[in-house]
Amino acid sequence: MNDRSGRVTVQGLSKRFGAVVAVDGVTFSVEPGVVTGFLGPNGSGKTTTLRMIVGLITPTTGDARVNGVPFAELSDPARVVGAVLEAQGFHPARTARRHLLACAAAIGVPDAAVDHVLGTVGLTADADRGVGGYSLGMRQRLALAVALLGDPQVLILDEPGNGLDPEGIAWLRAFLRAFAAQGRSVLVSSHLLGEVEQTVDHLVVISKGRCMFQGPLAQLRGSRRARVLVRCAAPARLADALARTGVLEIDTLPDGRLGVAGTDPVHVGDVALAAGVAIYGLAEEKIDLEQLFFQLTAGPWRAG
Repeated sequence: MNDRSGRVTVQGLSKRFGAVVAVDGVTFSVEPGVVTGFLGPNGSGKTTTLRMIVGLITPTTGDARVNGVPFAELSDPARVVGAVLEAQGFHPARTARRHLLACAAAIGVPDAAVDHVLGTVGLTADADRGVGGYSLGMRQRLALAVALLGDPQVLILDEPGNGLDPEGIAWLRAFLRAFAAQGRSVLVSSHLLGEVEQTVDHLVVISKGRCMFQGPLAQLRGSRRARVLVRCAAPARLADALARTGVLEIDTLPDGRLGVAGTDPVHVGDVALAAGVAIYGLAEEKIDLEQLFFQLTAGPWRAG
């Protein structure tokens, strides 16, 4: 492993395409030792932002830096950043090994690196097959192998789970966490919110080109308190009874249920019993990343 820190900083990054503002003043950082998830709806500016970080698109304003300098000024970029940003155009008749050998020669790394990355991504047994016979998931693994050839300090991946089966998704999760545990940096965009929730430490959420949240995943989870969802015969009477016990965070949901924060189902049930209110349904709301994501990018969250 080389000794670069692998810190990525994005400061006031904006990009206009004519009258369209694709990215609007985005600021965030990607720290070594951390898996950072990059989330946003389709068309939110994620891919444009990633392409600006690696110098494929020139920002209108602001800048993106790796180890304190723009990507274009890195003296040996493949040894600092490995990126998979789009479907790779592999020659279908060329084997994975030959493709990687050509890439290794292009960036000046020894041929021995090819066998190493093939083993890392689990393609050793298929290394001498034509890539045209690869599944989408295998091509994703090969693209990742290319990104790893330079032994980079930073991985920037756009939807790396596309085409992977459940076993492949689990492998990718373990790989990214192990990569970060070596003190390296990972910035990964994905639409697989449940998988992101199990993989990332830090989260950046953008919508309509703007940064809506940046911080630890635990902070985002803590920004919304879990609630007890109650379906009962007399919501107003139960709400009054709960308020008399000091439980004041009570909302009436569109379907008639009460959303009660700051307590637990046992307390709600005891209060309802004492107040003579029949309970038809009582459950703890599970606040997962999908709910928080839609809350940030599509207006207020709604239960139902």
